[in-house]
Amino acid sequence: MHTVAVLALDGVIPFDLSAPVDTFGWARLPDGREPYRVRVCGVGEEVAAGAFTVRAPYGLEALAEADTIILPGVADPPETLPTGVAEALRAAAANGTRIASICVGAFLFAATGLLDGKRATTHWIAAGDLAARYPEVTVDPNVLYVDNGQFLTSAGAAAALDMCLHMIRKDFGSAVAAHAARMSVMPLEREGGQAQFIVRDLPPAPAGATLEPLLRWLEDHCDRDLTLDEMASKAGMSTRTLNRRFRDQTGTTPLQWLHRARVRRAQYLLEATDHPVERIAAQTGFGSPTAFRERFRRVVGTSPQGYRRAFRAEERAS
Repeated sequence: MHTVAVLALDGVIPFDLSAPVDTFGWARLPDGREPYRVRVCGVGEEVAAGAFTVRAPYGLEALAEADTIILPGVADPPETLPTGVAEALRAAAANGTRIASICVGAFLFAATGLLDGKRATTHWIAAGDLAARYPEVTVDPNVLYVDNGQFLTSAGAAAALDMCLHMIRKDFGSAVAAHAARMSVMPLEREGGQAQFIVRDLPPAPAGATLEPLLRWLEDHCDRDLTLDEMASKAGMSTRTLNRRFRDQTGTTPLQWLHRARVRRAQYLLEATDHPVERIAAQTGFGSPTAFRERFRRVVGTSPQGYRRAFRAEERAS
């Protein structure tokens, strides 16, 4: 059997701990046998897990016997790992053990130095912090998971299931993975990455900034086919001055700001209405459905219809 060790440290996020335990535990070979042996390991026997405490039957020594090690996230990732953890993980890596992190477990993984020079992901809301704390790691906030071969990292929450199903498929094939996906009530593959779930705030202007009235006007009129000349005229300045003020006050250009405002409006309409894509394209000023689909996919990482399906499914689940 393939042994999966799930390392639970104090402050472990319960979902991150249970997702791999259940997903690998649900896998079955065609003859009904279980392909995985799952062990929960800890530094100590008892592990704080938010609202409750869990008991870890195995210690760090079990990591040396594992084929795969999973690092769930913890509520407040420490910069220095508990005694013996980094050493055990580095030793396992040197022996060829596959290691994967879930959500902010990427902080624990990065603290070992094993992700230096590699691409990784984490929950989109923590991606900036991960990149700042570990600049040697290339952080991609737009994907559900990253597979570097021996080392994998997943985004937050449900992306743990995507990564675990991916590993099951690599280990035992699509049929075994599909069975685990059905037991998890998950598609074997989801369209798009976590970019579709990121709350993309418009670049703010400082309070009292000269562009504030123009930005409000642009949000209210983003359905119109606005030109840079028209925006400059509305602001009462030249296009050159408008570009400079935008850079100074929002960090982007007028047209880029307008595109993001349009995408935000489109996301709201896809979530809240049944309007067809063609109508939403017109309501958000993109001119044509083709231009709308291309810009939406570039910013959000999935198609408008894929985005709507994802959020309608989330609404039904809640």
